[in-house]
Amino acid sequence: MTLLNNKQQLAHEVVENSNPTNNIDFQTIISRRLNRRSILKGGTGLTAAAFFGALPLVGYSADGDSSPIKNKGNAAAIPAQGNLKRPETLKFTAVAHSTAETMSVAAGYKAEIILPLGTPLISGIDDWKDNREQSAESFEWRMGDNHDGMWFFGKKGGAYDAKASENGLLVMNHEYVNSAELSPFGYDVKEDNNAAPIFQSRRRASDVRREVNCHGVAVVEMKRRTDGMGYEMVRDSKYNRRITSSTTAQLTGPVAGSDLLKTKFDPTGFQTRGINNNCGAGLSPWGTYLTTEENFLGVFARGQDASQLSAGHNYGRERYGATENFPGWEYLWHTPDAKDAKIADEFSRWDMTAVGASAADDYRNGFNTFGYITEIDPFDKSSMPQKRTALGRFAHENCAYAPVEQGKPVVFYMGDDARGEYIYKFVSKATWSNADIGGGLKAGDKYLNDGTLYVAIFNENGRGKWKALVHGQNGLDVSNTVLPFHGQDEVLVFARAAADVVGATKMDRPEWVSVSPMTGEVYVTLTNNKYRGVRDDQPVSAANPRSYDTGGKALGNDNGHIIRWAEAGGDHAATSFEWDIYLFAAPSDLSAENLSQLNDNNDFSSPDGLYFDPRGVLWIQTDDGAYTDTSSCMLLAALPGNVSDGTLTTTSAGQKTRVGMPANNDNIKRFFVGPAGCEVTGITMTPDFKTLFINIQHPGNTWGAVAGGSTPRSATVMITREDGDVILAESFV
Repeated sequence: MTLLNNKQQLAHEVVENSNPTNNIDFQTIISRRLNRRSILKGGTGLTAAAFFGALPLVGYSADGDSSPIKNKGNAAAIPAQGNLKRPETLKFTAVAHSTAETMSVAAGYKAEIILPLGTPLISGIDDWKDNREQSAESFEWRMGDNHDGMWFFGKKGGAYDAKASENGLLVMNHEYVNSAELSPFGYDVKEDNNAAPIFQSRRRASDVRREVNCHGVAVVEMKRRTDGMGYEMVRDSKYNRRITSSTTAQLTGPVAGSDLLKTKFDPTGFQTRGINNNCGAGLSPWGTYLTTEENFLGVFARGQDASQLSAGHNYGRERYGATENFPGWEYLWHTPDAKDAKIADEFSRWDMTAVGASAADDYRNGFNTFGYITEIDPFDKSSMPQKRTALGRFAHENCAYAPVEQGKPVVFYMGDDARGEYIYKFVSKATWSNADIGGGLKAGDKYLNDGTLYVAIFNENGRGKWKALVHGQNGLDVSNTVLPFHGQDEVLVFARAAADVVGATKMDRPEWVSVSPMTGEVYVTLTNNKYRGVRDDQPVSAANPRSYDTGGKALGNDNGHIIRWAEAGGDHAATSFEWDIYLFAAPSDLSAENLSQLNDNNDFSSPDGLYFDPRGVLWIQTDDGAYTDTSSCMLLAALPGNVSDGTLTTTSAGQKTRVGMPANNDNIKRFFVGPAGCEVTGITMTPDFKTLFINIQHPGNTWGAVAGGSTPRSATVMITREDGDVILAESFV
């Protein structure tokens, strides 16, 4: 027996790095810009005008008025009620650093665990038992593992109501599984030394089936408790359901029916089985759930089959990390014995090796049916998940829409979470109509199946542009020597390679995206990069200027940062923008590297989750491994300024860099610290602002375990004020 978890990383810890291009990276762009003679003469006290030029930024008038523009969008599409005024300062008492087994929240608030792994959604299923011997099949009706992105959908009269808070549907992702803790008999495998290399380790069929059912999405009806404080699950609600890695999903948009999506399961290329590795999430302005497929690479294996594919399609696989003889990460879902399968190709479908005479005879294209934004209507239990191929295929972290305006296109922003990957946006062909609120998947067909996918290029002069990923434009045609693009289907399925061709700017793990409802500016977390200043292909530069020594170990940029940009003229469909860096994360005692002047009340590391609530408060979550000896992962509240509100400074590495407005106890504070070993992720708020939901992944010790049990469980945390008032009420006094 081989215990794989002793040798292999957990899926959430594996960071893909498969960009072989020499596209100029974001850091080099800033470095060149800041080191031009005209800028260096200005020293570290340059004004924003000198940094960006004289053009006014979106949200700010040409006469210098710094008052943010109010949201020009349609108020009916905003899931909030009451006063949308933003606090001027944050007045709660900051939560101290903590490495305790328990969680801690700001004084005056209550945080409680709800809906942990294994919670039954219907009657007739046993409660979770610490021995973990629940049947694999029962997880089709239980909460899955590693809760992540989520949204609260207000419900009134059996339909979506963006303003309703008494009753609603809490919809959340289950990103991956902790195999060693989920498997009741231990995470071990059988050896078959006579098999091909990627099949030498065989897992139990029941364990794989359990894991498949623990991925995906949960829809849970919630009603406010009788005392008015928080919510409880409505067990047996007709809305409760699980969508898993076995659920049939519809492929829609330009790639649907393409030869690239044809498999043994569906030779027509319009359907696939499963949604997978669902990380961040988003709301559509019409009221559906947008889930993302991020690290889908890890559940697939690939043998030696390059000779069966065209050179271009072979490169297309490799561009997503699927090289020949790739065994997957720790999942090995393809390995159980075929005789143990309960449905056709239950396990073999996770092997993308081309072994048949055509794509209709194997699952070589199964890999191509994952990696999409997937739309779910939580109010229609009979509806099928819709994979929206027009928004491109990559490791989607989340999906955030810009404020909608009547008669203008709908715009979505997305990040590709891998080292050296890109930032994208999608602009719909259809223009927004208020009448589509509550329109379900039909509205999704209207806005998400036809439009233009763009990728970001950050220019050296402080401005940027969006390049369209459209077949026949910008070199995306058959003349490309690495991967000839024969149609729009190939551009979208191999979106990374298409972005390479147009010269997209390589970024450090673009994760969650959120759009300010106050200024319209777009914020993106760049979680970290341990290779910054360590590897020759990622030198220290102005955008990531910190490569510092701690305890004798060169860490690179292990703490990460948050960037932002303003679209030209305040138009999110524009093809140009201006940008800066909002915040650099760092321990407060790293004085030379603490570029944002964080202190003990607000220092943090590795920003990941990001969420602007409708009042304009920015909530920042962390997924950290560099600062956890001081504090577990956390949630902070922040009140950002605007692009260009900072100055230039010099780091200990001698690099010039642009820093946003300094942090202080009024504009950013630590609100919550999770239990030891966890990641804090997933966030949503009820429309009345009285309940905040966040998720806790892979907690340590016994956090989330049943009474007297020892197995920790991922779960949702429900936060309310002890007096029943709105979240951050003290900041409005």
